[in-house]
Amino acid sequence: MPGTPRRPADQSHDDLLHQDDLPEGWYLHVGFPGDRAEDPSLEIDELLGYNRWLMMEHEQYRVAESDQNETIDGRWRYIVHTATRTRVMIRLQRQTFAVPEEVRITGVIYLPWRAGDPITSQLLRELPTARIEATINKRLFAMKRTETITGGKIVLPSGHKVSERDLLNPLGEPKKTPDFYELVALQHGHLSRKGDKNPSATMAEINGVALSTAQGWITKARERGLLPPGRRGRAG
Repeated sequence: MPGTPRRPADQSHDDLLHQDDLPEGWYLHVGFPGDRAEDPSLEIDELLGYNRWLMMEHEQYRVAESDQNETIDGRWRYIVHTATRTRVMIRLQRQTFAVPEEVRITGVIYLPWRAGDPITSQLLRELPTARIEATINKRLFAMKRTETITGGKIVLPSGHKVSERDLLNPLGEPKKTPDFYELVALQHGHLSRKGDKNPSATMAEINGVALSTAQGWITKARERGLLPPGRRGRAG
């Protein structure tokens, strides 16, 4: 029924991947592998050691010194090739600090339909990763976040321009500031990139608002697709 919220067990529940994003010959499995009730992405990352850097001490790993995107916001999605019934899991990750922001495939797991069957080079060529990425990015960001850099400035959807240093200034009020939630996303991303472990608290301080207000702004920015989904148990 139209308008019915999708359940967490539905792979398209967070809008990161839809059936229409896949080329002909591929389909998005309704549920997660093993009919999981919730997204198993974090478990898969842990099993593969993808998030092992989280265990490193702050002195050994400093986000502020890195321009790399965080690995912890990746999402594994389970798709099937119709002709061969090959099952593939692709890891989709928002490149939060890319300009413009985009989603990239950062991991692939191939599973033959029958356990023990070989994976051939032809099967590997059947997965059009670039086309999938391009379709997702057109759907997510063509109308939502079209920032570009011109002369060192970030150009927002309204045409207003801000520099990186402007992102440490108060943002104003939601109803009075053009591109307000784009600015919320940019300020949050800027603080996260500089190594802030609790950017929502810092944003509350910068903007002179209660922490709950800043957290509400961030939630609305996530709902608009301007920030990646948050992870349970993670501050900011």
